[in-house]
Amino acid sequence: MSELTWWRGAVIYQIYPRSLLDTNGDGVGDLRGIITKLDYIASLNVDAIWISPFFKSPMADFGYDISDYREVDPLFGTMHDFDELIEKAHGLGIKVIIDQVLSHTSDQHAWFVESRESRTNPKADWYVWADPKEDGTAPNNWLAIFGGCAWEWEPRRQQYYLHNFLRSQPDINFHNPDVRQAVLDNVEFWLKKGVDGFRLDAITFCYHDEQLRDNPAKPKDKRQGRGFSEDNPYAYQYHYYNNDRPQTIAFIEDLRRLINRYPGAVTLGEVSAEDSLAVMAAYTKGEDRLHMAYSFELLTDDYSAAYIRQTVEALEASIGDGWPCWAIGNHDVQRVASRWGQGKQNSDMVKMLNAMLSSLRGSVCSYQGEELGLTEAPIEYHELQDPFGKTFWPMFKGRDGCRTPMPWQQGADFSGFSEVSPWLPIAPAHQALAVDVQESDADSMLNGYRRFLAWRKLHPVLVEGDIQFVDTNEPILAFIRTLGELKIFVGFNLGDTNVELDLSQLELGEILTGHGLKTAQIENNQLKFSAFASFYAVLN
Repeated sequence: MSELTWWRGAVIYQIYPRSLLDTNGDGVGDLRGIITKLDYIASLNVDAIWISPFFKSPMADFGYDISDYREVDPLFGTMHDFDELIEKAHGLGIKVIIDQVLSHTSDQHAWFVESRESRTNPKADWYVWADPKEDGTAPNNWLAIFGGCAWEWEPRRQQYYLHNFLRSQPDINFHNPDVRQAVLDNVEFWLKKGVDGFRLDAITFCYHDEQLRDNPAKPKDKRQGRGFSEDNPYAYQYHYYNNDRPQTIAFIEDLRRLINRYPGAVTLGEVSAEDSLAVMAAYTKGEDRLHMAYSFELLTDDYSAAYIRQTVEALEASIGDGWPCWAIGNHDVQRVASRWGQGKQNSDMVKMLNAMLSSLRGSVCSYQGEELGLTEAPIEYHELQDPFGKTFWPMFKGRDGCRTPMPWQQGADFSGFSEVSPWLPIAPAHQALAVDVQESDADSMLNGYRRFLAWRKLHPVLVEGDIQFVDTNEPILAFIRTLGELKIFVGFNLGDTNVELDLSQLELGEILTGHGLKTAQIENNQLKFSAFASFYAVLN
């Protein structure tokens, strides 16, 4: 792949900086921790890192509430640390993608501090302000994902402001051209720093309906969560007017024009909408919008082969010349080993899941700890940090269980993450999965992850090829990847029992080995899968 298209089929390793490595003894990971572990990350054979927010913030939402887009929060280090991080990463051949949270700021951002003071100040129209109804209630029925009404009263202006997340995360008014330009200027600041791209958080929330129309109610049988649980009232509405507004496309095109001035830089949008797959397709269509987008569609509880196939095929049918990016885990959802493992997870399953994700057409986001097979950590209420979890406890326990610190050394205090008690507890079960334990085991999940990604690089068809699914029964997922004249059959047993697949309609050639996975056996055109087995073969 050229330097301009390095992202097509890239494996992007997501770093949650609070939980990678603490180097200054405050119990929270930092930029120097990332620098320290870049050699480890390079050894995984990934192509890029995506670093969750490290900008100046009061940390109400752990960095997704930014008070200064151009400063490193002292909790994480200094700008000099970030410059060193980019230099070392690039020296190791790793691209650097950083989060950008464009739809909202912290209520401590200088823009909002000024905006809330009056209706006539220079920043008065930089946020979404609205008058109350005649009875003093909120302007409409919009709800916040993190609970309750999406409007908060500001006595100084005698108006409400919009917040789609926490009340301390006011939404920016993207209908204001000065705001749009200021946002683009902040993005360019980091491009000049040498970053290779941006993961665009909550990109569908940039615009709101200027008429402030009520969202319609959603029937009970249509309520489903994507990044939130069904008991959240947010699931009770169709979010037509506070999400994915038509103007978003034009802003994305403005953003792409800026990005194109920095060859090789890339955009990855996080999409959350009523029809996320359709929005992913729209946001990545052509050469003048986002390079890639990903959604929560594989971050669900549904682990069936039919669901995975349906999700991928639906996107493929609509994306045209766009490019997908897939993830089965991140910092917002229960860890995939637990979510899909349901207590049955083992080393073979974890290896198979990572291989399955990396064999789909598209790029890949792989969350830190997935290479170790980390499970969801149990968090007691008194240990909770996540405001989302505190609001919806006990039905929804928040996102802390997937954000606990990385276990580096089994026998060390706090598993080698820190010299002091960390910001979240380290699960006892994670100690046995520590990096030093898995390093010394040739057959570990960690070494299996490395082996597969190295093997994948040897087969460009898995990186760049087209995809076509093969009809199968549960729990087998099978598809054909095609690049030019080369066709490869790929199959996975997603279950923990032995199953067979009839391959009499296909003409198999060379069986591909060297990937380090548990492999199905072929006998008289019957492919025999043991639990969590995989299969790769050339088709004649």
